[in-house]
Amino acid sequence: MKRICDFIARWMGVLVLLTAIGALLIPEPLASVDMWIINPLLGLIMFGMGLTLNPKDFRIVFSRPKDVLIGCLAQFTVMPFLAWALTKAFALPPDLALGVILVGCCPGGTASNVITYLAKGDLALSVGMTAVSTLLAPLMTPLLTWLMAGTFVDVDTIGMLQSILYVVIAPIVAGLIIQKLLPTFTQRVVAYLPAFSTLMIAVVVALIVAHSAPRLLTGGLLIILVVMLHNICGLGVGYGIGHLLGLQYPKRVAISIEVGMQNSGLASSLATLHFAAFPMATIPGAIFSVWHNISGALAARLYNRS
Repeated sequence: MKRICDFIARWMGVLVLLTAIGALLIPEPLASVDMWIINPLLGLIMFGMGLTLNPKDFRIVFSRPKDVLIGCLAQFTVMPFLAWALTKAFALPPDLALGVILVGCCPGGTASNVITYLAKGDLALSVGMTAVSTLLAPLMTPLLTWLMAGTFVDVDTIGMLQSILYVVIAPIVAGLIIQKLLPTFTQRVVAYLPAFSTLMIAVVVALIVAHSAPRLLTGGLLIILVVMLHNICGLGVGYGIGHLLGLQYPKRVAISIEVGMQNSGLASSLATLHFAAFPMATIPGAIFSVWHNISGALAARLYNRS
């Protein structure tokens, strides 16, 4: 069982890609599933994250505040700005622009920790950055979305804050409580959580792609190009920031991956919940969910060989 779980986690990018292609080509079975199920699935992923967190993950904030501060500043400045710049450069329509901006304003994705581990980056820094950016998300994501997109859409910042609290923060807190109350149970399941998270991510991606299939097929290559550029630029700028600041190679790798990989499932969920008038806003999150797992796996192999 452990080997199977390791295999699933290692080949996450391929699994997510195959799942997305299947959902795109045969969307009917999943298209009938209500999108509300995405929030509980994201909650399960966050719950798993809570089970794996321990005081050491937060201790890094105090023992290495500079590293975490650099990473979180990069997370909430580089990706939102890149998203805004790309929407302007390619003159995207409002609904697609909103989707790209939502992706850019979300915290780091949970898959970034797995990718950092495979890339032999600074895993402690990656987990610490994910934890801190996720805890900051209820404030930063609505605020940044309002700043970047508030000129052309009505942004319900309070509603977004509440959604992130319910979908992200509450499950993490529940995981931390279970870890404290049932340590033996937690130790037994923690080895299987990367594979579990991978499968849940694949299901979320499949649901988003299935519901967006008609729009994805008619949306053209432009939005795919924008999403790919957003992710690749994030990976590159994240690494460049670490290099310019003279950080050690494993720290550069961690910041690169953490900045480039977003919680795009959350972006699609927020688009569905709060921007129903802009149905195309879910598409960038769907594409990003597929692409960043592929690019992350490729980046891990590249960084591992350096």
